[in-house]
Amino acid sequence: MAKEKITMPQLGESVTEGTVSTWLVAAGDKVNKYDPIAEVLTDKVNAEVPSSFSGIIHELIAAEGDTIAVGDLMCYIETQEVIVEEPSTTEKNEQVVESTEAAPMDNQSMKKRYSPAVLRLAQENNIDLLTVNGTGRGGRITRKDIEKVISAAPAETASTNIVDKAPAKSEQHDTIIPDINQGDIEIPVQGVRKVIAQNMVRSKQEIPHAWMTVEVDVTDLVKYRNMLKQSFKQQEGFNLTFFAFFVKAVAQGLKEYPQLNSQWAGDKIIQKKDINLSIAVANDQELFVPVIKNADEKSIKGIAKDITELANKARTGKLTSDDMKNGTFTVNNTGTFGSIHSMGVINYPQAAILQVESIVKRPVIINDMFAARDMVNLSLSLDHRILDGLVCGKFLARVKEILENMNETTTNVY
Repeated sequence: MAKEKITMPQLGESVTEGTVSTWLVAAGDKVNKYDPIAEVLTDKVNAEVPSSFSGIIHELIAAEGDTIAVGDLMCYIETQEVIVEEPSTTEKNEQVVESTEAAPMDNQSMKKRYSPAVLRLAQENNIDLLTVNGTGRGGRITRKDIEKVISAAPAETASTNIVDKAPAKSEQHDTIIPDINQGDIEIPVQGVRKVIAQNMVRSKQEIPHAWMTVEVDVTDLVKYRNMLKQSFKQQEGFNLTFFAFFVKAVAQGLKEYPQLNSQWAGDKIIQKKDINLSIAVANDQELFVPVIKNADEKSIKGIAKDITELANKARTGKLTSDDMKNGTFTVNNTGTFGSIHSMGVINYPQAAILQVESIVKRPVIINDMFAARDMVNLSLSLDHRILDGLVCGKFLARVKEILENMNETTTNVY
């Protein structure tokens, strides 16, 4: 029998590590290929890791609670499967992410094939892979190449510090540890919380945020939705929430102003064709951002159904990596908590995030008279590298116009 390794798989877009929450097998257990062997928690999903082989679990290397990088060893399994050795033993365990057709061995043929370990190290250390000389086969960049760049970095950083007063690395190392007194509770930063923290720091360090807010009169929309609320629930079996109307309006606005449906990609901006709206959903302990795919092509009923299903999945730990992929713009329903104004942190690498605040009835002057109206604030955070105030102002004005004209005669939920 051969002893094979099972490693942490890539469980989603931009996921670089996972936390082993539960082992479903023990040493000595017999498993078939694709049988689930462990539950893993990432910032994106709670997922089951399938066995890559049929055989007998030999040894569990990672313990429950351990957070390990994609590609790192989880356990050994004994198998009778025939193993075909790779031509290069040094890179045997590096899974190729971006595949290309087999090509002759010239110096550039494999230069852009990066392993997860290489991508992760480059991402964590802000290394532009186009500037790294690969020493692997066909010019491929190896983990050692990245480690060599990292090891050479301190000298450069030291000299740069003379000019740049506050480099990001130094700030991380200057974290102040507060005093711990009797009765205080220490909570380890791991799993979802750890990855959220990393993503938020990255977003705030890299993205120059700017903000805009508009006030929207949704009195007619409130009347319309309240009129349909009960019958819709009885007929469809799920709630017709205000949020579904807001998501529909945002999708329509993005269709007309696609600049906001973009992503930053270093030396270029990618304007996305599909309008896939990320929505923030929290359970008791964790925050997830599942995606409503092609929101501009769906009715309000279809969007309401997606919101219900994704929220239920998040709260029961059943979100999949597909549920989390390819978001192009985020809509955050902060009004759920009674918030009336907030400034969201952009979901990297998207260009913007819109906060939908609480609907509040208050007096408004119309034709020089006070009137009781249902008002809501929409707060937009934008990446100022990609977007300027002009286009964002036009987008917000258009979304405001759409929402203020949603009523019984203009809007069909089906």
